This record gives sequence, structure tokens and C-alpha cells, in this order.
Amino acid sequence: MQNLIDRANRNRRLLLTVVMVVVPGLIIFSAIIRVWTSESVEQYVGQEVVQSVTANWSESGHADYTSRSFTYWDDDDPALIPSYCAACHSTLGLLDRVGERDSSAGSVSEDMPTGTVVSCVACHNNSVHQMQTVAFPSGDEVDVMDSEAGCLLCHQGLESTVSVNDTLAGLDDDRVDDDLEFINVHYHIAGATLMGTTARGGYQYAGLTYDGRFEHTEDFQSCHSCHDPHHLRVDPLACSACHVNVTEADDLRLIRYDTTDYDGDGDIQTGIAEEIDVFHTRLLDALQSYAVEVADTPIVYDSSRHPYFFDDGEGEDRSPYSAWTPRLLRAAYNYHFVVKDPGAYAHNPRYVMQLLYDSLHDLSEQAAVDMDGLSRP
Repeated sequence: MQNLIDRANRNRRLLLTVVMVVVPGLIIFSAIIRVWTSESVEQYVGQEVVQSVTANWSESGHADYTSRSFTYWDDDDPALIPSYCAACHSTLGLLDRVGERDSSAGSVSEDMPTGTVVSCVACHNNSVHQMQTVAFPSGDEVDVMDSEAGCLLCHQGLESTVSVNDTLAGLDDDRVDDDLEFINVHYHIAGATLMGTTARGGYQYAGLTYDGRFEHTEDFQSCHSCHDPHHLRVDPLACSACHVNVTEADDLRLIRYDTTDYDGDGDIQTGIAEEIDVFHTRLLDALQSYAVEVADTPIVYDSSRHPYFFDDGEGEDRSPYSAWTPRLLRAAYNYHFVVKDPGAYAHNPRYVMQLLYDSLHDLSEQAAVDMDGLSRP
């Protein structure tokens, strides 16, 4: 019986692939053909373009039908993606969200069937192409550069300074509240990092200033100028004109954009990623010190298992952390924020270090925290 169900699911995905990928590809190809005047040559050029784009897309995470991002709901009965999730985890949901399915833009009108990925029409439609701004979870509107609206719609996270403050309003900073739970910003939140205080995706402490959108060089300002829009990878050789030590993808972590010694170790030759790592490691130590000294309950972090912060224990025996205070939760939010953007060092290094430094400083008001040598950008 299970084999029949699995076969039916595969057939359904195949059909949806044809509808959501092949058909739009043919439409794009037809449009290219109509533009060119020399059919014999330009048909070949158009076909090559479509084939190249499709091949690149098929290698990306957006096309991975086996990914948990698109199969998480397969075993539900009925197998539907909740409307809130379908806004990014379903092509139909994305189209609904932007108003391309005779729906009102801004939300998804209903739960969506499983079986789709992020296919061509999710980004290549009039509504997305015409977007000038994108709203983030904070309620802030950010300006769009270079057709990056499709990227920012989903890579923005689900939480913000605003939602954290709303959750913690009226609570004593250092009193354990049994009703508090960890607030998870969500995953692959590069857009929130890139926009900095323009979107307030990280937790920003009151009265302090934070960097806005990270402005790189003139030719590398938008999502698409660094990431191929279809296979999504970064070409390290495009960086090597300025960063001569970069020739491979692993070398991107070696990039350093200024000569300030933020971690105080006297070495300004290492990549800015390593300096961020020092801030990040110190913050986990500080979280654990505060948890023992103030909340009286040790805390551990596991990046691979929701809800990520647990009471001290081993493996599956760990329980979700049970002694949250507002001060601890704010800092934990920022620690996890950095984990969920592996490219934070490139997307907005100053903003990330500001979040980590301020979290350390806040915890230091109540617990032993090592900030020796650290400088806030």
C-alpha cells in the first residue's frame, strides 16, 4: 500500500513539474523567439538560454523536490501546506501571496497542496517584476534593487525586533517566566541580515544605532549581483578582482572589508568571518553563564534540532529550555539569528557584530561575561 502511495506522490510531482516548470519554460522560449528577427540563428540562441537557465535552476535548492522545505507536510492528512508556510514553501502559495491567482496580495488565501517547489513562475510574473518595495515582519518596507523582490519575499525570516518586544512587553528582564518559549527567526534569512536596521530582523536594543542595508561596491549591491538567480551560487572569481586572496568558494570567508581589529587579537589579516566567530562564541559562553547565575538552569544549544535551546542533558533526553527570562531570550534570539544566515559575514558584517556585541553587553549587566578586547562597529 505504501508503495502505491509513494508512486502516486511521484506521479503527482512529475505532473506538477510539467505544469510549473516545463510549460513556463516553453512560454519564455516562445517569447524570446518572437523578439528576434532572424529565426534560424536566434531560435538556437533562445533555446540555449532556456536550456541553460533550466539546468541551473534544477541544481538549486529551489528545485529540490526531496527537500524538507517542500516535503515536511507530505504525511499530513490531508497533505496540505498551511497558508502561512505556503507563502514561501509552495509555488501556488507564492503566486497567491503576490496576487497572481485572482487573490489579494499580501497573504495566502488558503492552505496549498504539497508537491511544488519554487519554480519559474513563482518569481517570473508581473506582480513580482513590478514590486518597488517589500514588507518585512517588522512592518518596515524596504526598497528593492535589481529585481530582487522575489528573493526578499522569502529570505526575510518570520520575526523581528518588534515581535520580540511584543512578546516580552511588561515582563521583568531577569525573572524566569514559565510561559516564555524561544522565538525562532526561521531559516536562510539573508535578506533580513542584508537590510540591517532598515528591516530590524535582528533584535536591536533600545537607544542604540545599527547599520542599515550593507552597501558593497557599485557592481555588487543586490542579491542577483552576487548570487546567480537560478543556481543561486556565488562565483568567487567575481570577487577576486578586489579580494585577490579569493579563488574558491571556501576563500570567501577570508574577505576582510576594513582594518579594524574588532576582536582585539591583534590580527587584521584574517577574514571578517573569523572576527564574527569570536563574538558569536563569546555570546554562547555568556548565555550559559547567565543561565546558571541568574536563571539557575543550565542551557545548551543544538543548531540541528528545534527548538535549538535545551535544558542540560544528553541527546534525545534534552527538553526545550524551561527557564527563559526576557534578557536571556533577547540574546539567544540574536545568537540563533547569526546561525541561520551562514553568509552573514558577507551580507552585513557590521550589523551582525553590533547585534552580538550588544547582546553580550546586556547579559554582562547581570552575569560574568568576557568582552575583553571586543569593539563595537
